Amino acid sequence: MLFRADVKSSADVDALMDIAESKWGTVDVLVNNAGITKDELLRRMTEDDWEAVLDVNLKGVFYCCRAVSRIMSKNNQGHIINISSIVGIQGRRGQANYSASKAGLIGLTKSLAKELGQNNIQVNAVLPGYMTTEMGGAVSKTVQDRIFQENVLGRPANPQEVAEFIYCLSHMSSVSGQVFNLDSRII
Repeated sequence: MLFRADVKSSADVDALMDIAESKWGTVDVLVNNAGITKDELLRRMTEDDWEAVLDVNLKGVFYCCRAVSRIMSKNNQGHIINISSIVGIQGRRGQANYSASKAGLIGLTKSLAKELGQNNIQVNAVLPGYMTTEMGGAVSKTVQDRIFQENVLGRPANPQEVAEFIYCLSHMSSVSGQVFNLDSRII
């Protein structure tokens, strides 16, 4: 089924989770992968650009986790997988908003793992690495070249492999609070 919801709206997210629960009785896995970038050096970054990135990348995840945790707690099971980024650990010039949102996501992951573990809800984060998706392909050639130079394999991550890892992680029963780096840039 296809649903449309704005993760920046708690009402939209709550309605989405209500629909899922009424259709299937539960939500087994939530993958928080909505994300945007609005790159700019800090001194030129607008408040709107700062807020837009944090609203989608961090507040949206908060809304989704809060809503789904109510459902998962009733069923005493579930897995939340948050898609973060290596820049949440390393930082990146011109990405203060994106880096802050992804670092916040790592902290949120660890906190929720501790909080929700008593309800058998696993919470993990995945750092998928640079991929030539629509968002990744929008970065300049200079930035792409730097990423590939930092990457020990010299190539982008494979979206199919990332999806397979997330699928396998969602079936593990004893892993929570972890950050999995699938990026070949070394932390």
